[in-house]
Amino acid sequence: MKVQDTPEAWEVVASVERFKGRVFQVVTDTVRMPGDTVADRDYARHVGSVAVVALDEDDRVLMIRQYRHAVRRLLWELPAGLRDVEGEPLAETAARELAEEAGHRAATWHTLVDLLVSPGMTDERIRVFLARGLTPIPEEENGFVPQHEEIGMAVEWVPLAEAVQHALTGMIHNSPAVAGILAAYAASAEGFTGLRPADAPEA
Repeated sequence: MKVQDTPEAWEVVASVERFKGRVFQVVTDTVRMPGDTVADRDYARHVGSVAVVALDEDDRVLMIRQYRHAVRRLLWELPAGLRDVEGEPLAETAARELAEEAGHRAATWHTLVDLLVSPGMTDERIRVFLARGLTPIPEEENGFVPQHEEIGMAVEWVPLAEAVQHALTGMIHNSPAVAGILAAYAASAEGFTGLRPADAPEA
């Protein structure tokens, strides 16, 4: 059997919206199961997001530290953001987030890894990009105004091998950061030659 995730949709016989917010909504679907039974499944519908492993010429990863209220922690993360501009190509969303959160642009973009963050409770998808050929954006060209958790957000360059160890020893917990760092490290063994293009379709 080929190991590959495939689309499939079991019959939904009823659906109830429990909550609707700016970023996600919570619904209960009544799903027909094997054996002709039904069961309720609660989950969050999410707009989706992107993240960026920005790797400089010294093999350092650009990381940011952001407060995440749900887990009551300051987390080291990758530049990331919501897919909140309808019709915008994902690579452009990622480039915008890299510019806004980290003040950098990149010359080379590849798709690094695609994630279903927590498929037992949300349909959120994250595409993690690899960005290289980095240059800082002059402050006068970057009109982004930080708000809320983004105010005073720390930015740090972390050697890729060191970031891998931080992930494996439980010092970094953010899921796209962990997956992106490990994927970048694995891809670096082949000089990043096997990566998909930035505009690769999502399966």
